[in-house]
Amino acid sequence: MSPFLRSYLTVVWFGLAAFLVASLLLGISALLRPNNPTPEKLLSYESGVDPVGDGWSQSQIRYYVFALLFVIFDVEAVFIFPWATQLERYGGFGLIEMAVFVAILVLGLVYAWRKGVLRWV
Repeated sequence: MSPFLRSYLTVVWFGLAAFLVASLLLGISALLRPNNPTPEKLLSYESGVDPVGDGWSQSQIRYYVFALLFVIFDVEAVFIFPWATQLERYGGFGLIEMAVFVAILVLGLVYAWRKGVLRWV
């Protein structure tokens, strides 16, 4: 067997060992834990208030899109921080590249704004 394939075999063995250890620990905990379900324990919990209506409700996609936009712009801020700490090293070229990057972000924000995605209500 080649050393290249042997390195993959090592990864497979470690993955198998991790799966076995996790399964063993979950099995032991399932055997040792107390299990005494009552109707009150199986009832949905809503901040100390008795649940009203069904447990299933349909959410609007706009909340997920809003959250996704937040994550995208948050990650982009992470890309800007290292640039800002090393600004002298990058010089004018780095400044132009970051201006293009921020301009693309602004275009995306304007597009989302015009499409009405940022409207919360």
